[in-house]
Amino acid sequence: MSTIFFFLILFAVLAYALVGGVFLAFSDFIMRSLALTSGHGGVEAMQTINREVFRWVFMTLFLGMAAISLIIAGYGAFALAAPAGTPIMLAGLIYFVGCFGVTVLFNVPMNEALAGMEMSSDITGEYWMQTYVPRWTFWNSVRTIACVISAALLLFGLLWMVQNQTQPV
Repeated sequence: MSTIFFFLILFAVLAYALVGGVFLAFSDFIMRSLALTSGHGGVEAMQTINREVFRWVFMTLFLGMAAISLIIAGYGAFALAAPAGTPIMLAGLIYFVGCFGVTVLFNVPMNEALAGMEMSSDITGEYWMQTYVPRWTFWNSVRTIACVISAALLLFGLLWMVQNQTQPV
C-alpha cells in the first residue's frame, strides 16, 4: 500500500468516526430533547440546525468523505489483494450508500419539507411529532451505524494488511 493511501485511510477512519459521532448525538439525545420542548421550539431549533450545518466543518467532512469513500472503495477493490482489500472496499461503499446516500434520499427531503413549514401551524406540529422526529431519527440511526461499520472495516483492513506485511520471524 502506498504511503498516501495509508494516511488517507487513517484519515478516513477518524472522519467516519467524527461524522458518526455527530449522528449518534442526534439519534441518542438531541432529537429526543427537541421533541420534548414546549410549543414549536423543537421545529425552530431543527430548522436553525439544518441551515447552520452548511456553514461548518461537519459539512466539509461529510461531503468530502463521500468522494473519498469512492476512491477508497476503488482502491480496496482494484489495488489491494484479498483479504484486506475486501473490508476496505466495503467500508467505502457502506459510507457512500449508508451515510451519504441515506442523507440525500431520506434526511435532506425531510429537512427541506420542515424548512418550508410555518412554525406556528398545527400541521407543522403534527408533521414534526408524527413523521419528522421518528422517521428522521430512524434514518439518522442508519447513518450512524453505517459510519461505525465503515470505520471498523477500515481499521480491520489496515490491521490485516499490517499483520501480513510484518509477520514475526
